[in-house]
Amino acid sequence: MTTKQSRIGSGFGMRSTAADVLDGIDLTGRVALVTGGYSGIGLETTRALAGAGARVVVPARRPELSQEALATIPGAETSALDLADLDSVRAFAASFPHDRIDLVINSAGIMASPHTVVGPGWEAQFAVNHLGHFALVNHLWDRLTDGTRVVSVSSAAHHASGIRWDDPWFERGYDRWLAYGQAKTANALFAMHLDRLGSAHGVRAFSLHPGAILTPLQRHMTAQEQVDRGWIDEEGNIVDPVFKSPEQGAATQVWAATSPRLTDLGGVYCENCDIAEPPESADTKQGEAGVAAHARDPEQAERLWAWSAELTGVDALARS
Repeated sequence: MTTKQSRIGSGFGMRSTAADVLDGIDLTGRVALVTGGYSGIGLETTRALAGAGARVVVPARRPELSQEALATIPGAETSALDLADLDSVRAFAASFPHDRIDLVINSAGIMASPHTVVGPGWEAQFAVNHLGHFALVNHLWDRLTDGTRVVSVSSAAHHASGIRWDDPWFERGYDRWLAYGQAKTANALFAMHLDRLGSAHGVRAFSLHPGAILTPLQRHMTAQEQVDRGWIDEEGNIVDPVFKSPEQGAATQVWAATSPRLTDLGGVYCENCDIAEPPESADTKQGEAGVAAHARDPEQAERLWAWSAELTGVDALARS
């Protein structure tokens, strides 16, 4: 049964770091998969998990950059994967170097990119942020074990759009922020339905908003756009008080993947290292936005799963 969407009083918060939430947790012998684990909050996630003893596999579209970023992190390894290419996803899963995976953190993504079509006509943000991860988890299903957690990095941007069933590929006009919002809603719905299907096998899933952090994710935004949004000043200094450091931004996904407080729980959307509340109960001074109803709708989650399986041609849990 899906966990109630309500705070549990984790003891952590907005300024907690990935190292803070792992204090006292030993991950020796555990295998983690972190997409996007060589940049931004993904890199800090890899660093924290490896520091706690985990073996961390970091798939990368450009493995040479990943190797360079991970060179000083013992316990981290990399391999080629392009989430926009389902053949690449399938090949990565087939050659995965370990017989099990204890933690999956789907942290890779693109944000507010120019209109780009990949594969058979798919809008790129939805394809990379959702469909690539959907296919990856399904192809790796036989490596997941009783106790595995799958964490999908969503965003408060999910409030901008539910799933646009009448025009998911933006064929009637592209809006890069609505496209990002749709993809982030998909991340939350994917985790919700994966938990519904996977819990019988001991696999639990979570989604989350990491917070506002300046990382390479903003590569498609100009500095002036960020100034206009009140994020930075003309000199590039962060001025928005709710912005986090990358170490703080990695905390919620690491907490969701490892916290003993979440044992036997799942299917929920988290922020600031706790289960999120509905929007009306969110603490905006702490950078919270809560979780929108459209990202917590079980019927939408089931419909998205079925459509994603149809698009990608893979559904490891079809009989669950």
